[in-house]
Amino acid sequence: MAGIASQAWSQRRLRAREYGIKIGVLPTGIHNAITDVAGVRVGHVTLREGNAIRTGVTAILPHEGNVFQEKVPAAIYVGNGFGKLAGTTQVQELGNLETPIILTNTLGVGTALDAVVGYVLQQSGNEQVQSVNAVVGETNDGYLNDIRGRHITEAHVREALQEARGGEVAEGNVGAGTGTVCFGFKGGIGTSSRRLPDAMGGYTVGVLVQTNFGGVLQIDGAPVGEGLKQYFGSQHIQDSADGSCMIIVATDAPVDARNLERMAKRGIMGLAKTGGIASNGSGDYVVAFSSHPGLRVPYASSDKTQAVTLLRNEEMSPLFMAIIEATEEAIINSLFKAETTEGKEQHVVEALPLDKVIRILKQHRVIRK
Repeated sequence: MAGIASQAWSQRRLRAREYGIKIGVLPTGIHNAITDVAGVRVGHVTLREGNAIRTGVTAILPHEGNVFQEKVPAAIYVGNGFGKLAGTTQVQELGNLETPIILTNTLGVGTALDAVVGYVLQQSGNEQVQSVNAVVGETNDGYLNDIRGRHITEAHVREALQEARGGEVAEGNVGAGTGTVCFGFKGGIGTSSRRLPDAMGGYTVGVLVQTNFGGVLQIDGAPVGEGLKQYFGSQHIQDSADGSCMIIVATDAPVDARNLERMAKRGIMGLAKTGGIASNGSGDYVVAFSSHPGLRVPYASSDKTQAVTLLRNEEMSPLFMAIIEATEEAIINSLFKAETTEGKEQHVVEALPLDKVIRILKQHRVIRK
């Protein structure tokens, strides 16, 4: 259900770069994943049961310590608000994140929130805690998944938290991406990263996405959706652009909540480069945080002030570019890694046909080999 099984499911198709697709100009991190940001960990629990359960949970942990005791600077940007992102107002008000981030399906948000609260209360050092602001995001996987059955349990969320690891991240039909649909094809979890050159600070930016939205698919500028004759508004197929996209941005750069919000806005620009249109029924959210050790906010301190060193506004542009590139590639990776899925009521969502996509990309010289 989780861990090894999820990893095996996701390895049947290759990521975009393995086909010669190089999005942007900045180099990736070692794993080309959000976990390239030091301390960040990701865990999945994947539910594929019977003919109708196609859902799951994905957990993102900002650092290896007790996040409630060592909160991280954070910000949230709402591209389009047709969604249920729990915990937003406190992050926006205080500028920090005090729990792991959980992604799941729309009707699993309440269960996931309860699970995170219980997880935090049970952590060593939190014995006196009486208020927890859990951050839980979602997309609606009801086309493939029996979402009304509410199959996500608190145990699934706790397992995702326990399974969280650094290194390579499983993508596609895993975790919170198990039942999602993107551009009319099977969507899922995707991730990517960028490392700035030393002259630009040498910082790392990592992005993880849960894709469940529509529009007119583009890959590195090539009109793939048009070439496949599958896109929102096409006379060949009546595909809805509704859905949602959760975008999680992590960085080790020393930036506070104000500049993290500026960074989060660029995540929506990365979504737009893939052809996403943030439709009326799409909840498109970006949660951005910095794992920089010098910026952590202690839960309790006798000090009345906190001295920090922050990156100047004039140094932010490379980070903006990194987020746009990594978000675009993470979304494409979610499509490349996802596999054809049959679910509720025998609904079938086909995987992106990579053979046809590769031909289109070669025609437009996105792939030159």
